[in-house]
Amino acid sequence: MTKKLNVESFNLDHTIVKAPFVRLAGVKEGQNGDVIHKYDVRFKQPNKEHMEMPALHSLEHLMAENIRNHCDKIVDVSPMGCQTGFYVTVINHDNYDEILDILEKTLNDVLAAEEVPACNEVQCGWAASHSLEGAKELAQQMIAKRSEWTEIF
Repeated sequence: MTKKLNVESFNLDHTIVKAPFVRLAGVKEGQNGDVIHKYDVRFKQPNKEHMEMPALHSLEHLMAENIRNHCDKIVDVSPMGCQTGFYVTVINHDNYDEILDILEKTLNDVLAAEEVPACNEVQCGWAASHSLEGAKELAQQMIAKRSEWTEIF
């Protein structure tokens, strides 16, 4: 038996999940009653495939900017270091089905994008590492499997 670690995803058996999926990865309640929900939005099968950095980076910019047009409860959109997905964090919003719809709308925004927001040296820490075409390809692949997002294992 492996020792339980502090990071929720380190306790997830990555060999049995089936990407793509959207999984509630954690819930935290703050001292004032606010509730944070963290979702694991997995684009690629762990340890089998990954997103290339320029595409992942552009997808991060596009998702982070556009998701807020569909929900004012977004706290953050963060890429996973393993390059297989993102964490989407929301505050005081616990409707899983609505999160799926928000993600789908956001990915459709990616497909319609003509440029990557904040893709310059003033607004981005590695502006040379972007691919709008790659981000669109990742979004299209994820949308194509929309019916599978709730099947985690």
